[in-house]
Amino acid sequence: MALLGEKDREYLKNLFAEKMENDVKVVFFTQNINCDYCPDTEMILKEVEELSDKIKVDVHNFATEKELAEKYGVDKVPAIIPLQVKGDEGKDFGIRFFGIPSGYEFTSLIESIIGASTGKTDLSEKTKNAIKNIKEPVHIQVFITPTCPYCPRAVMLSHKMAIESEAIRADMIESIEFPQLADKYGVYAVPKVVINDKVEFEGALPEPQFLEKVLEAVEVEV
Repeated sequence: MALLGEKDREYLKNLFAEKMENDVKVVFFTQNINCDYCPDTEMILKEVEELSDKIKVDVHNFATEKELAEKYGVDKVPAIIPLQVKGDEGKDFGIRFFGIPSGYEFTSLIESIIGASTGKTDLSEKTKNAIKNIKEPVHIQVFITPTCPYCPRAVMLSHKMAIESEAIRADMIESIEFPQLADKYGVYAVPKVVINDKVEFEGALPEPQFLEKVLEAVEVEV
């Protein structure tokens, strides 16, 4: 049974036709055992793939394709990596989804596919200039639940920063699917954002305050 209704399908078809520029390869890691949400995640991706000829889902087995998983920094499943495709090459912006992008997070998936396609964001010039000067790696982890209406704002902001800076990798992590990781970082409310295992905060901060936290993690003054 289709997950998307006809009105939603038509809306997304038109959105992709209007917004997408380059093709996007959605790399998806799954496995057949010990992954309750892998089948549903693949179903979501396949339905999205049907809505634009610019989207191609590339399915891989996490259990048997360890070298490829390691290349993309994938250590848990389900995992989603949207890549911009120009010719035969795929540009990895550092956007990651770990867990099913359902509920409110479906919006994050759609926006990140479009962002990977264009390679452009609506971040302020101040933010763009600040993060482009970052030299050391930045790892942003955004813990979410599908029922959290504020979580997509934090996820999309982190993904936009990843698009604008080669130093930044931004992960959406569905905390219910990865309880050990949620326990490790003390996730009691969402969104919970962890940057380089050094700076943590709860809530969907506005862009300027989010930027301050990123710069704090790499010890750069605002």
